[in-house]
Formats: sequence, structure tokens, C-alpha cells
Amino acid sequence: MRAVVCESYGPPSSLSILDLPEPVAGPDDAVVAIQAAAINFPDLLIIENLYQVSVPPPFTPGSEFAGEVVSIGSNVTNVRVGDQVMGGSFVGSFAEQICVAAASLNPIPAGLTIEQAAAFSVTYRTAYHSLVTVGGMKSGDWVVVLGAAGGVGTACVDIASRLGAQVIAVAASQERLDVCSKLGAVAGINYSTEVLKERIKAITGSGADVIIDPVGGPYSEEAFRGIAWGGRFVVVGFAQGDIPRIPLNLVLLKGGIIKGFEMRTATEHLTEAMDVGDKVLNAMVLDGVVPHISDVFTLDRTREALQFVADRKSTGKVVIRMQ
Repeated sequence: MRAVVCESYGPPSSLSILDLPEPVAGPDDAVVAIQAAAINFPDLLIIENLYQVSVPPPFTPGSEFAGEVVSIGSNVTNVRVGDQVMGGSFVGSFAEQICVAAASLNPIPAGLTIEQAAAFSVTYRTAYHSLVTVGGMKSGDWVVVLGAAGGVGTACVDIASRLGAQVIAVAASQERLDVCSKLGAVAGINYSTEVLKERIKAITGSGADVIIDPVGGPYSEEAFRGIAWGGRFVVVGFAQGDIPRIPLNLVLLKGGIIKGFEMRTATEHLTEAMDVGDKVLNAMVLDGVVPHISDVFTLDRTREALQFVADRKSTGKVVIRMQ
């Protein structure tokens, strides 16, 4: 099988595309022939060894995929050969096949194409649980989404709007804010030209009830200064590259709550909440929810696709389609 391989840490241009042996399912595993995989920003951090968890080379990056089950282990009962499934894995998705724990796979909901399914599992689950399970979002809340035109950002705007929140999208250009407006954002802030704290207060009056931050860097503290008393600030990632250091006196004065969400650990510690979230998200798909995909690349162009995301050129999810 063909696969993208990180042989040593570095930028997307350093990746190789190699022929590797096809994986073999263990007793509790399933092998999936991947038809589409989606790029998430942590993929870029992992290949440069900038993520919180290191993966020793060589490895195949990619954490989100959809495809067809081609073999299963002797203990597997939840999927069968031929099933169309979607799933996530910390690494391994930028390949023609992947072996994962069968229990981690979910059937593709009716209404999603294979590309949409690849872009749905990790991103929409991250968005839902960041907003609801961790952020305690309620209908009517003012929700600020940083990096709102990215993969997780567009999913947060979409879900929060559908659940009755008043969403303020934060992005770096009017083009990106226009994308968020179409997904339901009631207001937008261009953080390249506007001051976050002042604009959040001007729009909401009393501040944001929930802030979702997949960006980090200097924008985190600036956004936190615009939070309402008792508001929830949810850390999702650090796409900007720098881990912020929010002064604790601000947390004290704001009565604010800072929490974090990471899919890898949440699936271990929030089992019941994850199951509830999957039911809610499946119902949303039946109601017409689909991930916003801005660009599709082939496996041969994975390096280009990753650089495209690194250069902030995407306005939604970027998907790798297998030939």
C-alpha cells in the first residue's frame, strides 16, 4: 500500500510517499481501506515534533479517515467486512490502509459523502464536546470562536448556531468571516485589524459566555479579557504555535473557568459523554449538518495539502482523497 511517511521530523516538504506492507488485523482490530482522510492542524505539529505528545519516526501522520472495512480480527463483532466506516487514530490516516481498534470505528451516517465522513468524526466531535460537554454552552449564550474559519472553528460555528447560541466568529480576513456568517455566525471580528476585547464587549455588552480557542498565542489572553463573569474558556489547541500564559489575576477577577478538551484523552475519560455526543451529532446529520470542506487533494499531493493548511489558505476542512 502507499502511505505518507515522516522519516524524520520536519516541515511537510520533508515527508515521503512510500510503498509499505499492508497491515494485518489483530484479534480486536479492523483494517480499513481508506478512501478519504482529513487534515487537522495537530498533524502539522506532530510531524515537526511540536505537539504535546511525541511520535517517534518513522510514522504515517493523519488522524481522521473514512473508508471500507477489508478485514477484521477474531474477536470483532461491531463491524463486518464491507462496512463503510469513519474513525480517528492519533496517526496513520494518510495511507491507503490503516489498522485500528474496531471499537473506535463508527458507521458513516446517512447523508454524508465519503469526504464529508472523513472530515466529520474528529472535528465535529471536538467541536460538540468543547462547546457542550466541557464548555457548558446553553441556548442564548454568547460564544466566541477563535480561528473560526479553520476545521474545528467552522464546526464550532455550525454546531453552536444550530444549538441556539449567538456566535461571534474570529478570523484573519473578511473572506474567512464571510464563510462563518454563512454557517450561522451573527457577528465577526477580524483580529488582524480589531482589538478582540473591545469588540467582544461592544457586541455582547457583558462579555462572552463561552470562548473556544484552538489558536493560542497572544490572542488567548486578549480574548479572555472579553469574557463575561463566570464565563468558560475552552482550550482546544495552539495553531498559532505559542502556548499562552494567561495571568491568573484575570481568572480571579473574571470568576472565569479555564478548561481543556483533547480527543485522545477525552475518549478515555468521558466515555458516557462521548456516546451522548455521537447520538446528538448523528441526529444533526439527519437534520442536514455536513462539514464545510474547502479543498480536496490526492494522496500524491499530501505535502502540498499540509503546507496549504500551514499557510492558513484553507477556509474549512482540507481532505485527502485516495485514488
